[in-house]
Amino acid sequence: MEHHLLCLSSSSPASVLRVPGSPIPSPTTSRPNLSVGCRGRFDGGPGGDAPLQSSSACDVLGVKPSCSSAELKAAFRAKVKQYHPDVNRDGDSDARIRLVIQAYEMLSNHSRSEIIESECLDPFDEPECEALDLFVNELLCVGKGCPYSCVKAAPHAFTFATSGGTARATSRGNGDDYQVQVSVGQCPRNCIHYVTPSQRIILEELLDSIMDVPYDTSAEADLLYSLIVKAKFENNRFRKPKKQPKSSTKHVDWY
Repeated sequence: MEHHLLCLSSSSPASVLRVPGSPIPSPTTSRPNLSVGCRGRFDGGPGGDAPLQSSSACDVLGVKPSCSSAELKAAFRAKVKQYHPDVNRDGDSDARIRLVIQAYEMLSNHSRSEIIESECLDPFDEPECEALDLFVNELLCVGKGCPYSCVKAAPHAFTFATSGGTARATSRGNGDDYQVQVSVGQCPRNCIHYVTPSQRIILEELLDSIMDVPYDTSAEADLLYSLIVKAKFENNRFRKPKKQPKSSTKHVDWY
């Protein structure tokens, strides 16, 4: 499959999404230095939840500390292709790609949203498969106070996040499960979405970058919203590859 680079327009919804009930301080002119980590979406994966160090980030991407920006970018793209779910069948694509994005974020001095918008391989233009994975937009989720809790309706597919108490998808490929479909249909905030594995990894990584910081993330939230809309549009257009009819010469008379 040919992969494309993500290239989004600057258009975004005018409304600003944020975590319900949590105040957002005024934007600052400079981005504070933060350790690169993840909010624990995966356990036991490469790197775990420990913040990356500069030396280990170089090891993740397979580059030298003195490498050029072009070499760094090329290494990042190569690693993302290497661990793409279509290629890597070991079941650790999530952890691997997250680690690669975090390493590139540290070494390139770009924010995670900038990396996703300009450098990440784009499964939103050309979905790699049918959208059967689930993504919960925790910026809109009511959490434990929801009267139509997806966690209660489909506990095998959703759980409450330890931080914030919002719902989060925990299983993969359950989009055709009846209880899951009921949960999606009953969600009062329309915050559960069907996505492909590659789309889910990018959306979850972007969501983590929004939830992990104390300053204004309205631009990142707008990017998340636009990616969700784009994924929904392209996934609805996705068609499974048609099976080619098998040809056989059995019981055929040749003259």
